[in-house]
Amino acid sequence: MSRRPAEAEQPRASGGTAPGRVLTVPNLISFLRLLGVPIFLYLLLGAHADVAALVVLAVGGTTDWVDGWVARRLHQVSRLGELLDPLADRLYILATLVGFTAREVVPWQFTAALLARELLLLASLGVLRRFGYGPPPVHYVGKTATFLLLAAFPTLLLASAVPGATDVAGALGWGLAWWGLVLYWVAGIMYVIQASRLVRAARGAGAVA
Repeated sequence: MSRRPAEAEQPRASGGTAPGRVLTVPNLISFLRLLGVPIFLYLLLGAHADVAALVVLAVGGTTDWVDGWVARRLHQVSRLGELLDPLADRLYILATLVGFTAREVVPWQFTAALLARELLLLASLGVLRRFGYGPPPVHYVGKTATFLLLAAFPTLLLASAVPGATDVAGALGWGLAWWGLVLYWVAGIMYVIQASRLVRAARGAGAVA
């Protein structure tokens, strides 16, 4: 009996745990990271509390790896966690871009370049769903790009909020940001190539059937 494409390609939860688990420690960490997104936006755009916003952003960025590490350590890997982790990363990136563009911390061209990559990925995911596939597994190139961006953003905010740190933090922040942008697009192109291969395989299987 053949499996549906989504069943064939979805990663299995490791560590002997059920993939449908919801109430786990790593999932709680991911939910807390998600909660930090609106708090960060309020502090940055509403209260103009740049130092507090910097702390929230730094905590949200540096804990990027914590939920995955805890999931593997406690054998609590779940399908929900595999979805929440990249969702939290993307929301932090998008929220930061919106806030930083509004506050003129980053130019709109940089924001447009990152948003264009997200639109490309959304289009690819839409095509995959039409053929019964779920989101592809997160690639280490994408994780590296996310890490660089989440490290760059608080550094750029530090350069903007603390005059004495402008030169050093600004140079370091933009170095991380540009490398993150390049790898973000490399990862996006890799996802599109992977999606196109899956679609061609699905079409070929349909033609044979």
